[in-house]
Amino acid sequence: MGIFLAIVALLFFIGLVLVAAMHPVRPHYSLSELKRRSKQSDAFVLELDRYELHAALITFLRAVRALLLVGIVCLLIGAFGWFIGILLSLIVAVLYPAAARIGGVRRSGQTLYVKWEPWLLDFADRFERVFHILREPATSVHEAPRKIDSREELSELVERSHDVIGENERLLLTSALAFPDKKVSEVMTPRSVIDFIKHSEFLGPLVLDELHALGHSRLPVIADDLDHVVGVLHLRDLLSLDVRRSTTAEKAMEKKVFYIREDDTLEHALAAFIKNRHHLFIVINKARETVGLVTLEDVLETLIGRAIVDEDDIHANLRAVAEREGHSNNHGPGHVDL
Repeated sequence: MGIFLAIVALLFFIGLVLVAAMHPVRPHYSLSELKRRSKQSDAFVLELDRYELHAALITFLRAVRALLLVGIVCLLIGAFGWFIGILLSLIVAVLYPAAARIGGVRRSGQTLYVKWEPWLLDFADRFERVFHILREPATSVHEAPRKIDSREELSELVERSHDVIGENERLLLTSALAFPDKKVSEVMTPRSVIDFIKHSEFLGPLVLDELHALGHSRLPVIADDLDHVVGVLHLRDLLSLDVRRSTTAEKAMEKKVFYIREDDTLEHALAAFIKNRHHLFIVINKARETVGLVTLEDVLETLIGRAIVDEDDIHANLRAVAEREGHSNNHGPGHVDL
C-alpha cells in the first residue's frame, strides 16, 4: 500500500511541476486596443479572451498547484508516516518551483497549456466570479511602460489624459493623430454652396460689390458650368482695378487651376499646397466632375483642430451651410426616394 501511495505521490509531483511551468499568455495590447481590433478581425477575439481572463487563469492554476501540493502531503504521510512524510513534503514544496524552471520542463508545461488553452479559457469564463473572489490582493508593483500599438489607441490615451494635458493641447494632438486617415471629401466645401463667376462676366462696380459681399478671398471662374473651371479670381487683386474700365473675369483671373481627387488624403493635399504654393484646389471625382473645393485653411483647420477664419470670410463652416440648405434640394411635391 505504501509503494502505491508513493507512486501516486510521484505522479502528483510531476503534475505539480508541469502546472507550475504553465504561464497563461498575456497579450501586449491594451484592453481598448484589443476591443477595437476584435471588431475588425476574428483573429483578435482569442487575444481579447486571453486578456480579460488572464487573472482568472492565474488564480485557477494557483488553486490547482495548491490542491496537488495538499494531495502530495497526504500521500507522503500515508506512505512514509508523519515524520518522514512531512519532511519529504517540505522538500517537494521547496524544489518544485526550481524544477518547473528547467528548460525542457518549462517547454513541456507550456506546450500542454497551449493545447488545453481553449478548455481552460472556457472554464475560467464560466467560473470567473469564483476566481475573482479567490484572487490575491493586488500589490503595488511598478509596471513597465506599455507599448502603444496604433494611432487610435494613442488618441484614446490622449483623450483620457485630462489631468496631464490641457484642452487645447489635447485637441491639437487628437486632430493631428486623426489627420493622416482623413480624406479631402471630409473637409471640402460641397459643390452645392460653391460661389463662382462666369469667365465672360464684366467686373463693373455693381459686380465688384456683389463679389466682395460674398465674403470670399478667392472665387472659381467657370466657362459653362462648375464642371468647367477655367481659372481663379483673387478678389483682393480687384481692389486696384480701375472701375472706369470694365474688364471681364477671364482677363483678371489666374489661369492656373489645380485639381485634386475627393478620395485623396489630407496629407497628400497639404503636401500639394506646400509644393505648389496655392491656396485653393478644385475637388473632382473619378469622372473629373467638380464635387467641391478645398482650401489650405480647410486642411490646416483639420490638422490643428480649430477654425481659421479668413478676414474676408463670412461663413466659418460652408459644409454646415450646405447641409442646412441641402434639405430642400430635390424635394418637390411628387418626389420619390428609392
